[in-house]
Amino acid sequence: MLKPSRLLLPLLAAFLAPVALADTRGATDPRIEALLTELGKVRHINEVALSPDGQHLAWVVDTQDKPSIMLADTDGKHAHSIGLASKPGVCSESSLAWAPDSRHLAFLSNCASTRTGMGGNKQPDLYVLDVSSQAKPERLAALDGYANALSWSPDGKTLAFLYVEGATRRASALAAAKPAIGEIGVEGIEVQRIATVPAQGGSLQQITPATSHVYEFAWAPDSARVAYVAAPPPGDNNWWIAQLYVQAAQPNASRTALVDPNTMSGSLHGLQIALPRWSPDGSRIAFIGGLMSDQGFTGGDLYGVSASGGAPVDLTPGIHVTPSWFTWSSPQSLLVDQISNGQAQLAEYSIGPKQAKQQRVLFTAAGYVGDGTAILGLSFSADHRQVAFMQTSFEAAPEVYAGTVGNGMPAAVTAINASFKPSWGKVESVEWDNEGFHVQGWLLYPAHYDPSKRYPMIVNIHGGPSGAEMQLWPSVGYGAIPFSTLGYFVFMPNPRGSYGQGEAFVQANRKDFGYGDLRDTLAGIDAVEKKVPVDDHRLGLTGWSYGGFMSMFVPTQTQRFRAVVAGAGIANWQSYYGQNSIDKWMIPFFGASVYDDPAVYAKSSAINFIKKVKTPTLIVVGERDAECPAPQSFEYWHALRTLGVPTSLVVYPGEGHHFNNPANQRDVLQRALNWFEKYLPPQ
Repeated sequence: MLKPSRLLLPLLAAFLAPVALADTRGATDPRIEALLTELGKVRHINEVALSPDGQHLAWVVDTQDKPSIMLADTDGKHAHSIGLASKPGVCSESSLAWAPDSRHLAFLSNCASTRTGMGGNKQPDLYVLDVSSQAKPERLAALDGYANALSWSPDGKTLAFLYVEGATRRASALAAAKPAIGEIGVEGIEVQRIATVPAQGGSLQQITPATSHVYEFAWAPDSARVAYVAAPPPGDNNWWIAQLYVQAAQPNASRTALVDPNTMSGSLHGLQIALPRWSPDGSRIAFIGGLMSDQGFTGGDLYGVSASGGAPVDLTPGIHVTPSWFTWSSPQSLLVDQISNGQAQLAEYSIGPKQAKQQRVLFTAAGYVGDGTAILGLSFSADHRQVAFMQTSFEAAPEVYAGTVGNGMPAAVTAINASFKPSWGKVESVEWDNEGFHVQGWLLYPAHYDPSKRYPMIVNIHGGPSGAEMQLWPSVGYGAIPFSTLGYFVFMPNPRGSYGQGEAFVQANRKDFGYGDLRDTLAGIDAVEKKVPVDDHRLGLTGWSYGGFMSMFVPTQTQRFRAVVAGAGIANWQSYYGQNSIDKWMIPFFGASVYDDPAVYAKSSAINFIKKVKTPTLIVVGERDAECPAPQSFEYWHALRTLGVPTSLVVYPGEGHHFNNPANQRDVLQRALNWFEKYLPPQ
């Protein structure tokens, strides 16, 4: 959601951070050190790609902290490294895309590059490997910028991708923002466009106009057209007002604005759109439309629109799940990966002109699944009879799964992280009803749980608010799961505003941040306390992003929590509106700009109720956070310090909304663990 305007922030961060280091890091608990070391050994699986004929399986796995590509049979056998790396961990290779012939695999690699790209790293180039030969990968195009989302045309003659020529950063609001210098909003704007390269080699062409920032795209079945979601630059800000376009896959082609949620009437008005997908005959485009707070974390209803124009149709009004990803499996059917009660489900839908209806659930995953292309994305063979993906849960570290569609949950075909076992307690799904809503959350037991004892509990509020807490093996970065290892219950609710109960549930906290979702959370805590021996006088609260906002706001509404860690939070929606540079996300949630309706922003601003806060609070944030700007954390910290509330602020230099520096990832989790041990010690 945001980008800070700051001139003195780096100086302040440098001045204040050393004080915070001395105050909050403290002596390292040996259990924390052991946990962080163990989490750091897990190898992350970033992408999974099944060949169209279902015979080959490729995946990208971190090897000595560098992404590298593995190729295997569909059952995971005969796995071997491919690409240009002379040895593991010396360079990076990623962004998999199989050609329709199942022989050629495209990817990005910087292993042979001598040119410098983003962040001073080597510039990746575009390569293609013929997996049926012993030849080395061939460089298809030399790049000068950021590339992602490789996609072959259905006829196999062209490779397209999203491209930011001359990029200095990753095209995402989650990435660290540029320094706020120069003429703001004018200088240094980087535009992501669709670029194409002929499969047989040739010059790179950018086919979409420089006046539009493209977020995602899809080839038409005829290989002559593309559909894409785009908005005027700057791209970080304008995804929330993006439109759906169709144009010929040629430079300077005219385009048609097919869907504009900003001007149309009906259920899609003012909402966000994602994942355009052509029907097999090219006559229709389906997409997901909903109230989404972050580009990339997709959720909403399924919509359809004629490829030649017309009004879009909500195909799934009133459903009680949240579709997050889908693909056409035939002209009359879709395969939809959806969130239901905090779990991922692959379901088959029939689709007609006016309605898409769920026919059956093919499997429910134990945890989060994905192929690296999109949230809950899956990789299918061309006939949709086989599927592959990565899965991770609270109980199992990431592995690649693959199998036949319709035979239940596929089995793991790798054992990359099989040796890792949880050091935390068991997990249960908890469900309750509140104010007419059905709500779900996850409860993690303390390690070495003894039912005769009473335990403290830490409540973690997820980001978004349009999102969902799903099962994930924790990383070294900030998260709530490790608290269980130290002897806490951990409760992770999915209150109103979350995915998993349908679009009406997602929209239920519009213009109501911190109120209805808090009541849902408190009702969930009551339900947990009836179930397990939680000490209500030892409750902690934490969260990141929207969860960071809640961690700042909730102590102004209740004294039930005794310690807080607020990550990348928002203290004052009114000042935030003027500080950030992606304010377009706010109007769909607040109903108007802060200049037109300041009261709706004021009522959810913690700073307006700050004298009610008594809770010791640790505040952490990235110095260049483009979603939740660091001045918000300064404002909250300054108020608590003035009021004599125990507090500490740590600003991490160079970090954005997601921390990339391993030392900072480790430090922020260690501080949070130490903070709760200090104020909520397990007995």
